Amino acid sequence: MKLLPFLCAFALVAAALTSCGNNGPRIESIYPAIGRLGEPLVIRGQGFGDFRGEYFVTIAGIQPTSSAYLSWGSDEIVLRLPDFASAGLVRVHRGRNISNAVLFSNEDSLPALPRRSGEDSGINTRITSIEPDSAPVGSLVTIRGNNFGSSREDGVVFFSWNAPPGTFTPEFVEVSSVELGYEFWSDREIRVRVPSGAASGNVKVQSLHGTSQLVPFQVTGMPGTKVFGPRRSFMFSYMVDVRVEQATVPNALYIWMPQPAFSAAQRNIRLTERNISPFVENHRGTMLFQIRDIPRRAVREIKLSYIVDVYAVETNITNLNPVPAAQRSPVHNAYTQASALIPSDNEEVRSLAAQIIGPERRPYAMARRIYDWLITSAGIQAGSLTGGVFEALSENTADSYRAALLFCALARAVGIPAIPVSGILINSQLGTTRHYWAEFWLDGFGWVPVDPALGAGAAPHDFDLRDDYAQFYFGNMDNQRIAFSRGEHNLSQMTPNGRIVQRVREHSLQNLWEEASGGLESYTSLWSDVMVTGTFTH
Repeated sequence: MKLLPFLCAFALVAAALTSCGNNGPRIESIYPAIGRLGEPLVIRGQGFGDFRGEYFVTIAGIQPTSSAYLSWGSDEIVLRLPDFASAGLVRVHRGRNISNAVLFSNEDSLPALPRRSGEDSGINTRITSIEPDSAPVGSLVTIRGNNFGSSREDGVVFFSWNAPPGTFTPEFVEVSSVELGYEFWSDREIRVRVPSGAASGNVKVQSLHGTSQLVPFQVTGMPGTKVFGPRRSFMFSYMVDVRVEQATVPNALYIWMPQPAFSAAQRNIRLTERNISPFVENHRGTMLFQIRDIPRRAVREIKLSYIVDVYAVETNITNLNPVPAAQRSPVHNAYTQASALIPSDNEEVRSLAAQIIGPERRPYAMARRIYDWLITSAGIQAGSLTGGVFEALSENTADSYRAALLFCALARAVGIPAIPVSGILINSQLGTTRHYWAEFWLDGFGWVPVDPALGAGAAPHDFDLRDDYAQFYFGNMDNQRIAFSRGEHNLSQMTPNGRIVQRVREHSLQNLWEEASGGLESYTSLWSDVMVTGTFTH
């Protein structure tokens, strides 16, 4: 069966069946056009009506149940694709008015493309060997083969993911730059480190030449277990409005907008909307926009919308013994260094850390002692303060920001790799609060989450806090949050004389947010909070 003529014919039928009057609903786009069952389908257009009421959507002539609808607005409808969804026409029904039809296809039902005659002749990405074929998390693995590309560019290596029980389709976790996962990339050889969250299964390479075949790989030496699930999916958006007051040409404004951070627990990040194209798609965890030659009194808006899956995490470490120093991964060197936010080399911090851990030398147990001290003795409270680690120590008070940074500083001071995580908490009414937590690294296991603020019971008043919060938030994490940065995002200026704007205590820990250059003399910017517009559980 030839796929392209089939889809073209279907599209012609869709156009012929349009039955939308001038005042009726009209679909302008659907996302995704080719999707999977259970995923959200976003329908954009006009005239849908401000609320659903008796209005409905049909897919291939069948109406989803009421529970499938996640949101309904005059210009956007979001619904979960029902189990029956297949290739068919999507329409919006508003009373007797029926919209134009747009084709949706079920990815799993599309016919496979025929194998090309040259597929095994060395023109596609192919793995010939993996050495070793079994190793612990954090270990270096060499992948040899053909057509990986002379440089990494958009290439990615995937390992099987430690998927929740009951997951029937293969899932993968990509090698992470946060873990210094890529050591070398050439057309015939790749050296990568086994990522946190990986499980025994298969490895594949995705490059500009295509995706390789699956090759078996065994993850060994796990000192405990990490379980993912249940899952929640969130739809959210955020934006920045720029209003120029005084400007002459030439000029330029650079905007760094944080993207949701990928991890083994925060996956399937899908961009559903942006109103302008970026200058750089992914610049160290941010989407970089360039607006050139803005005239005086001009107004510009940048808006991003996403859907992301967030999994709860539970860990159980049964072997507390440290990995020998000779086997430690580069994560140790990278995330035990001091920084302006994390002054782990400060004498007061070092002295306090030594006092807290006492004679303990096992990393997991040391991290637990630091966490227990924080939730009982650091004066953690809800709300927002100013300052960071030094203010937390001198005032003996902390909010989530101070507590996360202090955990990382104390952990790094005793040789435990740790990173701060920034993002938002989400309550049952989809309200959001900026929030900060942390992760520490165990070689052979990966990242372990901790949330000292929630562990101390210092939750926003409208957040559903667990009864066992003190015990739970060491090693475990809920699915009521979205992370935007894991670690610090140190960005570089785009122009030598650019005038930069730095923002602190935002939902991303990045050093740059805006940079003006040239004749852009005066402007104002308004950044919105992250707005969660819908959620559903699995």
